[in-house]
Amino acid sequence: MVKTTLKVLLSVAALFVAGTVWSLTPAEQKIADRIKPVGQVCVDGQECEGAQAVASAAVSSGPRSGEEVYKGKCFACHDTGAAGAPTVGNAELWAPRIEQGVDTLISHAISGIRGMPARGTCADCSDEEIAATVEYMVGRSQ
Repeated sequence: MVKTTLKVLLSVAALFVAGTVWSLTPAEQKIADRIKPVGQVCVDGQECEGAQAVASAAVSSGPRSGEEVYKGKCFACHDTGAAGAPTVGNAELWAPRIEQGVDTLISHAISGIRGMPARGTCADCSDEEIAATVEYMVGRSQ
């Protein structure tokens, strides 16, 4: 069994490395589909299939709203209380935090605090998006 699996993996790897195409059994095709490359390296100045789609997808249409960021990133912890996160809508949990001031809350969200890493789970959020998200969460939690 191990020899057969290794043989199939080596055959499939050779297929991708050499660019050779031959007929695969259904089992080999399943393995080939599972381990096929998911991307490619694009070098500046060379044609790269799909690079334009990725580049255009990366262009932002402007800052996301606090609600968008919350629903896309923050809800996982702040809806469930994971890692001690105060749940949005729970005024009792948020009251002592809100007393610290929104600027402090924004600073904590950007830098991280206790179980929350810096920027929560939104590494691609700008400071302005983080601030809008904190204000959104505070507004729903008073």
